[in-house]
Parts: sequence; C-alpha cells; structure tokens
Amino acid sequence: MKKFLIALLLIIFPAVALAAPVKVPDEVYKWVQSTPRGNYYFNYQVCGYKVKLDGTLDLNTLVVPTICTYDEVQIKDVVQKRRWNNKSTRGYNILAGRADYLQFDLKNNTVQVTRRADIDNTFTELDSDTSGKPVKLSDFTGTEVACKFYREILIWAKQNNDWMIRRSRGKLSAKDSRLKPEDFPLYKLPLPGDDADDNETND
Repeated sequence: MKKFLIALLLIIFPAVALAAPVKVPDEVYKWVQSTPRGNYYFNYQVCGYKVKLDGTLDLNTLVVPTICTYDEVQIKDVVQKRRWNNKSTRGYNILAGRADYLQFDLKNNTVQVTRRADIDNTFTELDSDTSGKPVKLSDFTGTEVACKFYREILIWAKQNNDWMIRRSRGKLSAKDSRLKPEDFPLYKLPLPGDDADDNETND
C-alpha cells in the first residue's frame, strides 16, 4: 500500500518548493474547499466501490483517496507537535500536506480514515497512521470542515454512480445488477449535515 501510494503521487505531482503553492491537477483531483490552513481535494478518478474477493463490487463500501495541502503555518504546527510528542521530524522540513484514504460504510452510515500519511513536497510518504476509527456521519453538526468535505464527496458520488461502476475493476453481482437506482445503498444514505439543516428550518 505504501509503495502504491508513493508511486501514484509521484506520477501525478511534480516536486515543488516549500513556499510555492502545490498545483493539483483537476483532471485527477476535484477541489472541494479551502480553509486558512489547507486545501481539500478528492481523487475522482480512483474513488469507487470496494471490490470483494470474488471480483464483485461491495455496494456498501465506498473508498475515496484524498489530498490536503497545507499552508506554512499548518506545516510548522505539525512539525512542532511531532517534536512535543518526541516523534522524528526527519524530512518534515519539506512537509507539504497529507494523503488520506477514506472508507464510507454506507450500511452503517460511517466514515473512517483507514490510512493517513504525511507527505513531503515531492509527495513521498514521511509517516503514516492507520488508527482511525469509524465516525457516524450523523454526528456531524454541519459546521465542521470535515462535514462539508464528506458531504461534497457523497453528493458527487450520487451524481456519478453509474460512471463509478463502469470504470471500476470489479463488476456488479447478478443480484445487484437488477437493483433500481433508488435501491442502491448510496442513494439511501443521509448526507452529513442534513439533520443540522432540518434543525435550523424548525427553529
């Protein structure tokens, strides 16, 4: 997995100087939002349903690679926190951001960062963490940065479900191929933040 991630990123991105903005190709990554500390993208060319061992698609599991590029303030903050925690900062003088692998469990209405990797300005992995736990999408209030990010990813997925299936390395099972669009788990999933919108309307 580590070698695959590094190879993918090295093909997609050129090396850049620390102070230079990272150019993320829009033919591969879709920009969702920017905050004072980072820019958030997801890979719409790779995201799709998890493939089971038998080669069929798991319609309950959506896997999405993402990128967040940092500004210099966030970079310094990450480095300082690593020092406080007595972690190695080797290579972190050229830290550029992080790469996350998201896994949406459409049946249980959760999202999990299954792998988070710090990446340098050549997009080589510096360190990674796989301790992320599933989080209920319904727990988001609608104001969090993560909530908007996840919401926009799921909206795009719902609008492009047929395309994701066509370009997938797996195939629909005989049973799933007979499903009507509205019966796909993806379309039954409430979007994060919907409850917050309802509460505002009712106030």
